[in-house]
This record gives sequence, C-alpha cells and structure tokens, in this order.
Amino acid sequence: MTPLILSGGNGTRLWPLSRKLFPKQFHIVTGSHTLFQQTLLRLADYEMAPPVVVCNSEHRFIVEEQLTRIHHQQRQIILEPFGRNTAPAVALSALNLLDQGRDDLLLVLPADHIIQNQEAFHQALDAAREDAENGSMVMFGIPATHPETGYGYIKTGQTLSANVLAVDQFIEKPDFLTATQYVNDGGYYWNSGMFLFRCSQFINELKTHSPKIHDACRSALDHSYTEADCLNVNSKYFAECPADSIDYAVMEKTDSACVIPLNAGWTDVGSWSALWDIQDKDEQGNSSSGDVMLEDCQNNLVHASSKLVAMIGLSDLMVVETKDAVMIAHKNNAQQIKDIVEKLSKSGRGEVEKHTQVFRPWGHYDSVDLGDRFQVKRITVQPGARLSLQKHHHRAEHWIVVSGTAKVTCDDKIFFLTENQSTYIPVTATHRLENPGKIPLELIEVQSGSYLGEDDIERLDDSYGRKVIAE
Repeated sequence: MTPLILSGGNGTRLWPLSRKLFPKQFHIVTGSHTLFQQTLLRLADYEMAPPVVVCNSEHRFIVEEQLTRIHHQQRQIILEPFGRNTAPAVALSALNLLDQGRDDLLLVLPADHIIQNQEAFHQALDAAREDAENGSMVMFGIPATHPETGYGYIKTGQTLSANVLAVDQFIEKPDFLTATQYVNDGGYYWNSGMFLFRCSQFINELKTHSPKIHDACRSALDHSYTEADCLNVNSKYFAECPADSIDYAVMEKTDSACVIPLNAGWTDVGSWSALWDIQDKDEQGNSSSGDVMLEDCQNNLVHASSKLVAMIGLSDLMVVETKDAVMIAHKNNAQQIKDIVEKLSKSGRGEVEKHTQVFRPWGHYDSVDLGDRFQVKRITVQPGARLSLQKHHHRAEHWIVVSGTAKVTCDDKIFFLTENQSTYIPVTATHRLENPGKIPLELIEVQSGSYLGEDDIERLDDSYGRKVIAE
C-alpha cells in the first residue's frame, strides 16, 4: 500500500492565514505539526511503502522542508506545473508506479484533513484493504451527523460485506433543508475525498470513463523528467488535460465503487468555522490562539499571528490577524471568505499570493518595511545552505549579520562576516550569500534602488535546480 498525498489547493478558505503560495496544509492549525505532516504521521504505525506527494511546483521546497522535519527521507514528489484537480493528480501517480512495475494499492489522502482517532482510521484501512485487493474502488464515507452544506454526500444501499456498503447515489452539496433531511433519513455519508484502489484498476476505469484525462497524463508523463526525488511534469502536454475530480472522472461512473464508513473524528478543515468546531474552547465557547484578550465574549474564533487582538462584548465571530491582513466575519459566513479572496485577486492584491514571510529552498525572508526606493528584509539561511550566485540591475543591498556566520561572495572577493558586521553589495555586482555554520544565519538586508521586485534577479548558478540565465 502506497500513500498518495494530494497537496494542492489555492489557499482561499482559510485566508488570510492560508495563501496561494503557502496554503493551509502547510500551516499548524492544531497540535504541533502542519496538516501536511499530520497526514503522514498518522500512517507512521501502519505498514506502508514510502509516500508519493503530488504538489504544485511552486510548493516543492516547502514540501521537501516539511518532509525532512519529520524524517521522511524516502519519498517521491510529483510536481505539477499547475493544478488540474484530483483525477489527473491520481492518474499521474498511478501511471508512474505502474511504469516502475508496481501495481500497488494506492491510498489517496488529501493533505489538509484532521483525523482525531488514529486507531479507528487504521481499522478502516484494514477493512478497506481486503476489498481493494479484490478489485473494489473503496471510498471512505463519514457518517452525516449534522446538516452540512459544504460537503458532497453519498447515499448508500445494501450491505455488501462486513463494514462495506454499496453506493446508490452521489449528491452534490445540498441546501440546508435537504441536508437536514439526509441526516434524519440516515444512510447518507459525507464524501471524504479519501480512496483506496489498485493502480491498474484506477487506470482501467479512467481509460473507460475519462479517456482524455488518461491520454493527456500519459503524454505528460512520457515527456517529464526526474531531478533528485522530484518528477517534473511536462507543462505543454499537461495543459491539454481536462480538470476534473476523481468523483466526476471515475467514482460516479464505475460499477466497482463501495463505501467504508469512517467514524474517526474527521474534518477537512474547509472553513474557519469548521476549525472552531474541533478546537479547545474556554468556558465561554471561545477558541483562541496567539496573543488574544477577551472580555464578555462568547463563541468566537480568534487567531493572532503577530499582534495583540483584544475583543469586548462580541459573539460568534471569526477574527484572523496576520502581519499584513485582518479578516473579521460572522461564523455563519465562513464559506463567503472565498468571495473576498476572489475580489482581492481581481484587484491584483499581493495578500492573496503570499505572506510577508516567503519560503525559499535555502530558508526564508520576512518583509519588515517597504517604501519608495527602499525595502527592509529579515533573512534566515539554514545551516549549509546558500543562495544562488546572482546580480541585480536596479538595486543595491546592505547586509547586517544578526547571528551566525555568513560567507559572502562579491565579484572577485570571498570573505566571512559574523555578528554585528556588515557589507555592501553594489548594483550589478555578482554576489552570493552562504551559511557555512551549524546554526541558522540571520541578517537584515536593506535594499535601495529604482526597482525592488523579485524578478530583478539574474541567476548565474543555483544549487536547487532553479532557472539560470547564462551571461
């Protein structure tokens, strides 16, 4: 059994914490690990092959860093140039395993779910394994315990065997009255988006029911290339692939689908209100994280990232503060956050794309201040890492070391800086920053010039496979 971790998404439903370049699965929202890491860690005590992760190419280094932190050194990462929904992601993974001579059972797991009862989850995997080995396309269904309009539903039929139910009907997200009726009637399950089937079974069904997806993924895979543990999917051929979910492309059309009930404290963290449902609360029903002070407040969710958030006499609100944005909404309007994100996107606002903290393969940087012709950043370089050898045509840089040791290349000079020392990088100078030490290198960078955009970087050499522009 090979776990396939689907790590896509545009970061809209948990905005402003979640962003396009750093979506919700890479954040810690409960416990001490990110949702992505939790997805893998709940399989640690279950016999599995090394995981396959499908993600956007822009998230490659975030995925690698988070895998390394939980000591997942054996893995394969499939990098999509752009999202095409879940069916193509699964198709690429299944075809790639089959190309390696591995007709594995493929356990499809979205990277942004919370499952509170790990033992119950493992028991459901045991129940599903036998059916999947016998040719079934297993779906994990969550008992519909309350009317939820944000999920798709599965109406189940007769019992096929112990803990296995037939599928009678797939139902799109219903309105509240219809969802209430489903709960009252019983026999309805939420579609969790988790599946188990054999690779060859999925590909055969895909060929039958969605041949265009199969053919496009086959062509894209044939023209892809592997670098280290990453498979880079060919963008030209992948662009021809229809965007479709596993449900539409295969599961709603196959005669082999069945449902394994999963009662394990599951949620897909699809909104801030869903997160409030599962978080610990105070005596007044408030869930808070960060620097928060509440007075006469009830049933609120408050998330503070960088500032004190104080609230007085308020109820049933969601308040989320980050360094560059504050979102306030009634809990009943949680699903409308995506509408705000869409408006921001149409306006070209950068708050949709990224945080003030931006991750790179060598570490990360934080934007501290930005003004006319200047920008201040706090840069952290991990031990042994180095930035690309590069030059800028429109800006100069001043570097001040806060902690650690910096190895600096500036044109034909190579020298070292330690705490409280600084240097100046002139416009057009060829330069590189490295951390030769054993602890993170932290420095303040002050940029000045006529243009400060990140696209004013001419890379001459790079250790991480990023595009290099030859002189």
